[in-house]
Amino acid sequence: MFLGIDIGTSSVKAVLVDEGQTILGTAAAPLGISRPQELWSEQNPEDWWIAVGHAVGELRRNSGAAWSGIRAIGLSGQMHGVVLLDEAGLPLRPAILHNDGRAFAEAEELNRRLPAIGTIAGVPAMPGFAAPKLIWLRRHEPEVMAKARNLLLPKDYIRFRMAGSFATDMCDASGALLLDGATRQWSPEIAAACGIETFLLPVALEGNAVSGQLKGAVAAAWGLTPGTIVAAGAGDAAAGAIASGAVNEGDAFISLGTATQYFVARESYRPAPQHLIHSFCHGLPGRWFQMAALLNGAGALAWAAGLMGRSDIGKLLEDTEKVFSGSPSPILFLPYLSGERTPHNNPHAKGVLFGLTPSSSPEQVTQAVLEGVALSLADAQGYLAETGALPDHVAVNGGGARSRFWMKILASALGKTVLLQDGSESGPAFGAARLARLAAQGDDPALTCVKPPVTAEVEPDPDLAAAYGERLARFRALYRAVAPLF
Repeated sequence: MFLGIDIGTSSVKAVLVDEGQTILGTAAAPLGISRPQELWSEQNPEDWWIAVGHAVGELRRNSGAAWSGIRAIGLSGQMHGVVLLDEAGLPLRPAILHNDGRAFAEAEELNRRLPAIGTIAGVPAMPGFAAPKLIWLRRHEPEVMAKARNLLLPKDYIRFRMAGSFATDMCDASGALLLDGATRQWSPEIAAACGIETFLLPVALEGNAVSGQLKGAVAAAWGLTPGTIVAAGAGDAAAGAIASGAVNEGDAFISLGTATQYFVARESYRPAPQHLIHSFCHGLPGRWFQMAALLNGAGALAWAAGLMGRSDIGKLLEDTEKVFSGSPSPILFLPYLSGERTPHNNPHAKGVLFGLTPSSSPEQVTQAVLEGVALSLADAQGYLAETGALPDHVAVNGGGARSRFWMKILASALGKTVLLQDGSESGPAFGAARLARLAAQGDDPALTCVKPPVTAEVEPDPDLAAAYGERLARFRALYRAVAPLF
């Protein structure tokens, strides 16, 4: 048995997987986000640990005798976050998250200081990455940086609590924008440009490596054997890809969670900084990936539901599908509620509902939100296509994949067949469990990280695809028109 734990932005997910890679059970615990100032996005690391305890506890209660057979644990999590610990291993401040835009000036400064950073690290500096945040912290909270003894990414703080080790994986290290993507080692050049000492950085391991062992007190609390292996794991982008079997050249998938990634696996390091495409290390040795990273995905739908006072998102989608006419919504939505990375690199970008009239309905707004996220992915797809060939089908996982209606919109906007895979909703947590298996057994990744069975194929609707092609031009034009006002 193998346990995968994913530290997401909106929830912690845990999944139990058996030797045959069958998912025996899943559990989740919600997380909240603090936004104390405009552009800020933070979470308390202790909240992650509490949520992990809740998710693990629920999964344990529902797993029966299978639970005691867990041999290894893998970790996944939201990327780019900054967790700083003091000498005693305590967080010095709330974690600064991936969708935090406060370090926009520092990102520009870092790009000026080190023009080659996009080639070294795989993408130019953007506000959400750890590197510019460290410059911001040095400038605005020097007392915190003076006390800092360890820098960790979100999932790696959970590793520290579980195993006492300071380690990360190559994907999360890339996402910190502090790794040399070609050599898969921390970059002294980037660290120097950020003004930080390399002693702050954790050990960077391949995702299938053993990173530590479960501490006795944690094992006792969780009902597991002390010394249970903890795998290095992977940042959620790579873990989701491993779950989807996107590990070989050209394999593609989309993770449609709170934020969204359009991911293409590569067998060599191919930075394309001019396109704002992220070229990072994969969670497996000898693999890299290119990715369009979007800060807004299923989170935009949750926002819209809350705005309209609809607590049951499934029912809202049902109602919207019932009145769907087969044409785009008369309302156009820019989904940039948290700013945007690919293709705009604009932390100041905002969400926009355009075309509202007295007759606009909740269903039209909901459809516009679904289309806005799909069109933002189609926009990013154009830039990904300039870096290399894309397949004519793409797997989708994450919470957004639960809606077949949304998948029809997405397939039509992309002009590609969308594949839904068995266990796709478990996404990165399942990928983390696969990495746990590799760490425990030393299996060949090619035999373990296979593509799960396809449970459904959603083809593009030809008429809707043509309409969305025209709609994409309007979508881009609307952004250009309002961007100066942000």
